[in-house]
Amino acid sequence: MEFKHISIMVPEIIEALNINPDGVYADGTAGGGGHSLAIGSLLSEKGTMICNDRDPEALKACQERLKDLTCNLRLIRGTFSDLVENSNVPFDGVLLDLGVSSYQLDCPERGFSYMHDAPLDMRMNPTDSLSAKQIVNQWSEQELTRIFFEYGEERYSRRIASEIVAARANKPIETTFELVDIIKRALPKAALKEKQHPAKRVFQAIRIAVNDELEQIRIALDSIVENMNDKGRIAVLTFHSLEDRIVKTAFARYERPCTCPPEFPVCVCGKKSLGKVIVKGISPSAEEISGNPRSRSTRLRVFERRKEE
Repeated sequence: MEFKHISIMVPEIIEALNINPDGVYADGTAGGGGHSLAIGSLLSEKGTMICNDRDPEALKACQERLKDLTCNLRLIRGTFSDLVENSNVPFDGVLLDLGVSSYQLDCPERGFSYMHDAPLDMRMNPTDSLSAKQIVNQWSEQELTRIFFEYGEERYSRRIASEIVAARANKPIETTFELVDIIKRALPKAALKEKQHPAKRVFQAIRIAVNDELEQIRIALDSIVENMNDKGRIAVLTFHSLEDRIVKTAFARYERPCTCPPEFPVCVCGKKSLGKVIVKGISPSAEEISGNPRSRSTRLRVFERRKEE
């Protein structure tokens, strides 16, 4: 299947990154290369575009799409939390698109979607050891309940976890549709009538657990911001409230890191601001959402690194 992914909020990202043609820019989640192409096209022969992704199919598509760029191009396979270590250069700008690509969702054999019957997988890097099948069949009922509630914000997490454990006692749960049927059996009739697909929250939770997504975000943000050049900017696209909360909280901490009690007349903790929040959270235009409904939940946040003179 051809790697396809619709890049979201491209004009807003280009404006937010305030691109220096001779600078070093990284797309930490390059996908099919749409955002990378838009950024790299604005770079000179002295500029550098670093494309990073944990999915080998994404990097193949990215390499083909960016073959005509005149800037320095580097392709790196790895998680975005390892971007600083693998790149080994300070950045003038970084983009993290935290969404699952359309290719991953629509390619049945990847096992990300509850709309296709496929083996349970959900690994962004197909060589990773942990898969959705292992989580569903091996994790305890207590741990399943926890991730469904914390990562999926599923209010029926206990019922679903209990139903999964009961089902797997008879035979292993192998496919996405088997899991969907189990989830449906666990839910009350009223929940099945809701507009949202009954399996959406559980599938989200399992995908986050498989790929350790939330911890990856925390690690990546801290390391990247520390590795930015003065006036360098990091732009982050989030797609659900858990991701957005992490990014919002981190950016606020970078801007105002002081931990002194409010009643202290002066700061004594010694923690210095790392910069300023440039974009506090904007959504795609109504026109973009109409053309790409998957962008509806997207939020863009941008932070600018500012170093002391």
